[in-house]
Amino acid sequence: MSLKIPGLHHVTAISGPPQANVDFYIATLLQRLVKKTVNFDDPGTYHLYYGNQQAEPGTILTFFPFDDAGPGRAGPGMASAFAYAVPQGGLNTWMMALAEADVPFDGPTERFSEQMITLTDPDGLRVELIETTRGTGLAANGDTPVDDGLHSVTLWLKQPDRTARLLTDLFGYSSTDETSEGGGTRHRFLAEGQGRGSAIDLLTSDAPSIGRQGAGTIHHVAFRARDDEEHKAWQEVLRSQGFDVTPQIDRQYFDAIYFREPGGVLFEIATDPPGFGIDEPIEALGQELKLPEQHEPLRERIERVLPPITLPKGRGR
Repeated sequence: MSLKIPGLHHVTAISGPPQANVDFYIATLLQRLVKKTVNFDDPGTYHLYYGNQQAEPGTILTFFPFDDAGPGRAGPGMASAFAYAVPQGGLNTWMMALAEADVPFDGPTERFSEQMITLTDPDGLRVELIETTRGTGLAANGDTPVDDGLHSVTLWLKQPDRTARLLTDLFGYSSTDETSEGGGTRHRFLAEGQGRGSAIDLLTSDAPSIGRQGAGTIHHVAFRARDDEEHKAWQEVLRSQGFDVTPQIDRQYFDAIYFREPGGVLFEIATDPPGFGIDEPIEALGQELKLPEQHEPLRERIERVLPPITLPKGRGR
């Protein structure tokens, strides 16, 4: 078996109160809430999953929202930003829509010959919208595009060399470009095929910052395994290279393994199957609270603890 990572599966972050998070990602960024469930290790806390209409791997952004979460801060050894892909010609539509909604953003600027804008969510998480020809191949159609999924993740590292070798020598990424940025260097790596969620940027920076997990920070970055056989093979390969890899963990909608990459960022490899339609039809995703089997007997207690969430309508829906 020739093992190569095809791209990102999802990105998981921490937020403050869930309602503001839901309002921003649905009403402002036009994502679909594809699963409303709980943190498996803390069932008194939501785990919210956003994605495209079909909840496909490579479009998924998830949050652990905490009402009392203190503010976090990105720093070395953390993922510091994620980006959504915008089809070629669609960035102007996004800028007009954001301006009309009084959502501030910076840009447009250019990075690696791609136009982009930057904004922050209610907790200060850096969100980038990058116009690209890679990914799904969707074309701008005069409306704000919503289904393009992830473009990339930025990892802020002090010493990127060992992480770069992990990406190229094990994951099958190619080093494609490098540029100076903010007193440091941004180095891009692309997965084979250059499809959805195929880019990882390694950033070194002289900006003084001590990272702190909290609201507005990325908790971990998840890569795709196409099936269970490939997933188990990745576990064996990583262990053979000296990484401290967890056992396979059943996350209901995918199986997961976790390990720290050399720069300190928590990496996950998640399987594509079984997917988010395993416990509710695709057309009804995200409408009801779904609990893992082990927490179902506690449903009444959990529902009393969780704050209510009202789902807004996305613009143009």
